[in-house]
Amino acid sequence: SLSRYSRYDLLIIDEIGYLPIGHQEANLLFQLVNARYEKHSTIITSNSDLSAWVDIFQNPTVIAAILDRLVHHVHVVKITGKSYRLRGLK
Repeated sequence: SLSRYSRYDLLIIDEIGYLPIGHQEANLLFQLVNARYEKHSTIITSNSDLSAWVDIFQNPTVIAAILDRLVHHVHVVKITGKSYRLRGLK
């Protein structure tokens, strides 16, 4: 449940943007981010630039509110280069 995930000291959300996120899911993510805001640490991984999240979330108002909370007090770690998961594939 939402309250359970909002209480963890650290929450890791992996692969945001891998699949499109509908309005209901975006609203739930906002509620989670808002509940954790300035209380607990959250790590989010994504292969998409933050500027592309408007297309992924399909709701500019909600994503603006989510990003507003996520980028406040944030440390962005941008990793460039070839994917570790794709090494060895030809």
